[in-house]
Amino acid sequence: MIDRRILLASLASLFGLAAFRWLRATPAQAAEKFEVEKTDAEWRAQLTPQQYEILRKQGTERPGSSPLLKEKRKGIFACAGCDLPLFSSETKYESGTGWPSFWRPKEQAVATTVDQSYGMTRVEVHCNRCGGHLGHVFPDGPEPTGMRYCMNGVALEFEPGSED
Repeated sequence: MIDRRILLASLASLFGLAAFRWLRATPAQAAEKFEVEKTDAEWRAQLTPQQYEILRKQGTERPGSSPLLKEKRKGIFACAGCDLPLFSSETKYESGTGWPSFWRPKEQAVATTVDQSYGMTRVEVHCNRCGGHLGHVFPDGPEPTGMRYCMNGVALEFEPGSED
């Protein structure tokens, strides 16, 4: 026989999980029109499962798991969804957070939205061309901007060479 307290606690947990899922922000691409737009099936065919989860479903990679975290060569970090150049290696720095961090994006490369998922308010960064979720920006970065663009490395592709 099931104890009434266990039953009530189980039901409360189920409702809590449902509410938690409901609190997640809607992806930026659902609210805006972008130059590159694809069906869900097209995105799934183009991206790896992890890229899809991050770029299209606002996921987050595990800290310290991105090979781009240690990338020190000169080059450009572009969107893994549409190849738009997003960040120059000149603006990359070691933030100690476990994610590739930059103090400034390239001109007109990213846009931001308020992200109120998981019961907190953050500023989401997404690709200005395809709307792919890249990460978040925080006001605790180095000079000259004071900003930390904390990006998911899986959402980026590195192109060594020129920084322009």
